[in-house]
Amino acid sequence: MPVANDKFALIGPMRIAFYAPMKPPDDPEPSGDRRVARAFMEALSRMGHDVFLASRFRSYEGSGDASKQTMLQREGQDAAKAWITAHQHKPPDVWFTYHLYHKAPDWLGPTIASKFGIPYIAAEASHAPKQKSGPWSIGYECAATAIRQADRIIVVNPNDMPCLQTLRGGDTGLHFIAPFIDIPASAKPTERTRHRFALAEQYDLDPNIAWLFTAAMMRDGAKTSSFRCLAEALRERPNDQFHLLISGDGPNRAEVEANFADDPRATFLGLCDARQLSAVSTAVDIFVWPAIREGFGMALLEAQAAGLPVVAGYTPGVGAIISDGKTGILTPQGDGRAFADAVHRLLHDMQTREIMAKAAYRKALQEHSIERAMTELTETFKDLEKSHAA
Repeated sequence: MPVANDKFALIGPMRIAFYAPMKPPDDPEPSGDRRVARAFMEALSRMGHDVFLASRFRSYEGSGDASKQTMLQREGQDAAKAWITAHQHKPPDVWFTYHLYHKAPDWLGPTIASKFGIPYIAAEASHAPKQKSGPWSIGYECAATAIRQADRIIVVNPNDMPCLQTLRGGDTGLHFIAPFIDIPASAKPTERTRHRFALAEQYDLDPNIAWLFTAAMMRDGAKTSSFRCLAEALRERPNDQFHLLISGDGPNRAEVEANFADDPRATFLGLCDARQLSAVSTAVDIFVWPAIREGFGMALLEAQAAGLPVVAGYTPGVGAIISDGKTGILTPQGDGRAFADAVHRLLHDMQTREIMAKAAYRKALQEHSIERAMTELTETFKDLEKSHAA
């Protein structure tokens, strides 16, 4: 069977097979995970590479059912064999897998990369040792094998680093790249005024008081817990004047709305597309999100890029985006009183809000832009080549 080229001959534009085992990046369901995957594809494409979606095979199994995992294992192995046969005359130069872990292991990439003798790169891979003998033991073993085999691991969430270092026996091959997006130009004051008064008219809002904003999918688990925490926190300060605009939708929407039913300050916008989110972000004053068990939160990054100060619950990933006291305020995770106090502080300190807003936009440009990610990815490829040139 022919081989595409020498495994580490990476100079020049490459054909990159991109794969996301959890869910394809072109899936229409709104998700931060999809946005990160698409951002990686966009960055690689802007670097001049030919990036194509290698497969839509989903390996995700969320219930811990061993029989389903075994079935997915067989299907994944068969898919890998079929992929090799279909692409034997024009293999890719690199296989790039985004977001693999015990619930969504990569049954394709390691086999295909090994067969064609090409580099295997994984971004946002995570390793949870406690799952070794748990209900996802099959997916755990597959994910661990892929992580060990990967020529490079791109770490997006710093919280993943310790377990990856342990599994791989050190830092070799681990590259941290901060979460990133395509940063828009800073909104002009006239745009803020236009969007603010349009929303005020549409939803009967007072444009002269502060507006809070949050956006997330309304589904089971951490998202619903964060919405519940937000509602409870804001009730701690019943006399604070603000409008809370909430964007999102999902199977738990009725439960989320019920949490805010007794607070007339909350307004639900429904699911907003990218254009609508941009308009709302331009019009509001503060982004708020308790971020319970949040990896890092693309909505938080997008808020910073829009020049919004943020109040959020602390996790290591969130802390990599929000600079506490500089671009926002981080509070202990799940502490409603501390969260309410932080919101209260910013509501009554316009000068601090303005300073944080400017710092947030500046930090997003400097540390989280797609251009910065392209530079980091280029260095990753160069390091990969250099380390195997000797």
